Amino acid sequence: MSQLSSARYGKDNVRVYKVHRDEKTGVHSVIEMTVCVLLEGDIETSYTHADNGVVVATDSMKNTIYVMAKQHPVTPPELFASIVSTHFIETYPHIHAAHVKVTVHRWTRMTIDGKLHPHSFLRDGAETRNVEAVARKGSGITVRSGIAGLLVLKSTGSAFHSFIRNEYTTLPEVWDRILSTEVDCGWTWKTFPGLSAVMENIPSFDQAWQASRDITLKTFAEDNSASVQNTMYKMCDQILKAVPDVAAVDYSLPNKHYFEIDRWTEELTTKIDLSWHKGLKNTGKDAEVYVPQSNPNGLIQCTVTRKPKAKL
Repeated sequence: MSQLSSARYGKDNVRVYKVHRDEKTGVHSVIEMTVCVLLEGDIETSYTHADNGVVVATDSMKNTIYVMAKQHPVTPPELFASIVSTHFIETYPHIHAAHVKVTVHRWTRMTIDGKLHPHSFLRDGAETRNVEAVARKGSGITVRSGIAGLLVLKSTGSAFHSFIRNEYTTLPEVWDRILSTEVDCGWTWKTFPGLSAVMENIPSFDQAWQASRDITLKTFAEDNSASVQNTMYKMCDQILKAVPDVAAVDYSLPNKHYFEIDRWTEELTTKIDLSWHKGLKNTGKDAEVYVPQSNPNGLIQCTVTRKPKAKL
């Protein structure tokens, strides 16, 4: 015999754009989001007995998102995700948990002739602000905030050496290298008892996002990096210090490699020699031309939490 061990379903890739028009100043503010809703609860019979009587149609979920966006603030995204997730568990008695993911796409106000334009924006990068809120009946709301798609690079200030060497090792040790990665950073808040507690913390969400982004960029730029592992730990530690209501911070950082050219072919090495072309120097301190490489790549991840308080 078989049994359904777990199940959730919902609507994904719901595109939402909202504009706020300040009638006094003529300044517009815009938010573009992609939203995903997944529900859990007493829905097993829809899988096992073709009982659609327990199914909230995914089209209804989509419509609910639009109505909630019209009736409620969509910023900060932590608030909007909490509003939507709470709505589903309060509206449907048989739904016990609602997972709501919000991806906020980047629109930056244009600067024209040195002045911020009131209603024109540009997409200045693929970076997104991400939030997932999970409302569970009787268990409050858990919220994870994050940054994704933030591509960074520095041309010096990074090394990698003194690692394990054996018969499988071909990687040379380096004391100065290009370091580039696409930041995927998240911070998990202490559980909120309910929507009212989320609303009481509204200012904290934007402040935490800004602090986390600033810490990420500053540490990346200024740290004399011995490894990606050590640099990302420093980032996590600083975010925990800066945001007291955060319980855990995590990073996932893929290496974006920039290799030196060996010769005019597709072959790549970490040493370069262009001397075959009229004695051209492009090695060591003379190295200036590299080849961006997409894969394979290293992937380094970690989660850092607060130490438990010592028992007296």
